[in-house]
Amino acid sequence: MIPLEQIEESEKCSGLLEQRVVTLLSEQNLHICCAESCTGGLLSASLIHISGASDVLNEGYITYSNEAKHRLLGVREDTLARFGAVSLQTAAQMAAGVAAVAHAEIGIGVTGIAGPTGGTPEKPVGLVYIGIFCKGKVTVTECHFSGDRLTVRQSSVKEALALLIRILE
Repeated sequence: MIPLEQIEESEKCSGLLEQRVVTLLSEQNLHICCAESCTGGLLSASLIHISGASDVLNEGYITYSNEAKHRLLGVREDTLARFGAVSLQTAAQMAAGVAAVAHAEIGIGVTGIAGPTGGTPEKPVGLVYIGIFCKGKVTVTECHFSGDRLTVRQSSVKEALALLIRILE
């Protein structure tokens, strides 16, 4: 695996992450699907920019509300009540749930607080959880981003792609 720190900032911004993800998925004959809350479809859209994405991207869901997370992805109501929509537990269930619903080997769930409002001392603006379900195993990462709403969303997409590359390599 390539350490995340070694992925240069220029690579994160140039579309190379998306290209690498599509290439790795294609080479390994894997399919991906995305469940997005705070990113609102940016993750799926970033992959669609790459030629060949139609061979590896099954589908994507924008599950902004708790009701959508539960109804479409199977996130448990007790998880949402106990830990909240922005939590490690919810991200894990989003990732596993979207993979199951879409019949894909890879599922990514992203949930967070993009701001500028909505943060609390316990869950500040910029807190994002990225869950990746890969062939039966779920990995969740807690991230803290700064910047405006769009910057937090874009940073979340870049981080999700970089984490997936690390898992696939």
